Amino acid sequence: LRTSGVRESKEARELREITLAENEWSRMQISPEQGAFLSMMVRLTGAKRIVEIGTFTGYSALWMAEALPEGGHIDACDISEEWTSFGRQYWKKAGVAGKIQTHIAPALETLNKWNNSPTPPVFDMAFIDADKENYEGYYEACLKLVRPGGLIAVDNVLWGGSVLDDEQDEPTAAIVKFNQNRTHDDRIHLAMTPIGDGLTLCIVK
Repeated sequence: LRTSGVRESKEARELREITLAENEWSRMQISPEQGAFLSMMVRLTGAKRIVEIGTFTGYSALWMAEALPEGGHIDACDISEEWTSFGRQYWKKAGVAGKIQTHIAPALETLNKWNNSPTPPVFDMAFIDADKENYEGYYEACLKLVRPGGLIAVDNVLWGGSVLDDEQDEPTAAIVKFNQNRTHDDRIHLAMTPIGDGLTLCIVK
């Protein structure tokens, strides 16, 4: 599949492979198939400004930045300077570092600061892939910032199938609640896709 259906850049491949080899939390990294899909969503929606909640070592940001048009911009929110700094060298090698601005702070703080400002930024697309307990808060904050017709993509909504387990830990229960809340959310058009670990697409009405 990856040899015929995914066009992963040399820089993205290098970043993915070194993260897998050297980072003990590498399971948090999205798959190349998800990267290609997000890249396609950027192009299909004509997105020019994106907010990412949970950047890790920057693999997903790199995929999306490569798809952005000239003048496009990603606001990448993460709590780890170490992890995002690791990704910056590959953003630079790929020629997209100027398209990505990192915000090192709890993402809800950053999102709420924008929402409470006199002139909040307007985003075309949001990608949520951070701590699951705060998914609902991230989503509600992004819903205020993403324009009508814009896309909110939410990762890990299948959580390795554990969303079907009778006994659930806190992150799993948070994802189940998030999924249930979206079922009757009439503010969006909804599609859950079995890409990677499950990716829910929400088009803002």
